[in-house]
Amino acid sequence: MSLSIPKLPESKDPKVNFIRDILLVFIVVAAIGCALFAVSGTWPAMVAVESESMVPNLNVNDLVFVVDENRYGGFMTMVEAQETGTVSFGGYGDVIVYQPNGVTGVTPIIHRAVTWINASVAEEAGFTGDAAHAGYVTKGDNNELYDQDAIFSAYGRMQPVKEEWIVGKALFAIPLIGFIPLHLFESALIVVLIIVIIELVSRKLKKNKETKAKGKKK
Repeated sequence: MSLSIPKLPESKDPKVNFIRDILLVFIVVAAIGCALFAVSGTWPAMVAVESESMVPNLNVNDLVFVVDENRYGGFMTMVEAQETGTVSFGGYGDVIVYQPNGVTGVTPIIHRAVTWINASVAEEAGFTGDAAHAGYVTKGDNNELYDQDAIFSAYGRMQPVKEEWIVGKALFAIPLIGFIPLHLFESALIVVLIIVIIELVSRKLKKNKETKAKGKKK
């Protein structure tokens, strides 16, 4: 018994076929998104690398697959991984994606988790008030300073990363594919253009076929 993929019904109106193709693209994208969330347990399940802070282990335009930090082997900092000899992305400790200072609606940061500090250690490090909380110290492999030693114009001094700020940990990366989400408008335009070209070519071939068929009948 053979299985065949059912052919989608076509309309005589080219506009209807075009709209159908566009809707089909969105449905496929939505289905892929749901599948990724089911596997990763977090969202976004994929992030694109925008800076060189993790070079050479992660590069600009790499597409990184992100999972819940407690999935697939648990979560280890650099200090913990050095004790066990566990390497991830060319170094000790898991690479995590987190919301800087818990701020939502901004580009998350993808850096390596170095160690965990408690509130008293955070206070000794110069964090005061609500910032003197327990959390992870993080660092980009290509950066000289720990994130928590740096001051950012958008966030101020980076605080120790709380558990609830962590989006997930990086599982693997695909080079260059991250260009697509980083240039979403251009990528979507290319997809629509491809669909239009396919539709035009299909109509042209169909017209030529009908012309040849009429010629044979004569």
